[in-house]
Amino acid sequence: MRLFNLFLLLILAGSSFAQIKQTPVAAKDIPASIKYAGHVINAVKFTDKQGDYLVITTETGLVKVKDRDADMEFEKADLYAYCYKIVDNKSTLYWQMHDFAAECPVHVTANYLKGTFAIADLDNNGIAEVWLMYLTGCRGDPSPGSLKIIMHQGNKKYAVRGSNRINGIC
Repeated sequence: MRLFNLFLLLILAGSSFAQIKQTPVAAKDIPASIKYAGHVINAVKFTDKQGDYLVITTETGLVKVKDRDADMEFEKADLYAYCYKIVDNKSTLYWQMHDFAAECPVHVTANYLKGTFAIADLDNNGIAEVWLMYLTGCRGDPSPGSLKIIMHQGNKKYAVRGSNRINGIC
């Protein structure tokens, strides 16, 4: 998996990052009018030929949920990504992504992989591509989790879905 991450980052790093103007945004500087769930992982403003945008990725972390019917406690975790289009200092939700792992009696995983968030213009058409890579799963054994690479170009979503491999097993 490290090799794949390195390969993906090398492709992105060798692309035309300079065409998409990007500015990191601190969580405390996100306007109150912009709504999101979870803890901010990334927040970046960018400009492409279609306008100005703010992308926010968040994770809720582990949340305990009690099932009253079964008298059991489960864990869940959610991931979100939001893209707001900014016109005349007003923000409108352009697209949103939500994924999760829920009702897990053992260890739940739902987190972005560090160093994989990117905004690029690989096809040089002036429209930014927002890249997200994350892992979800409910794991009480050595089975693999779900690994996803999501790319948004404009309001179109593209996805690659698979699974990860546990080191030391097969």
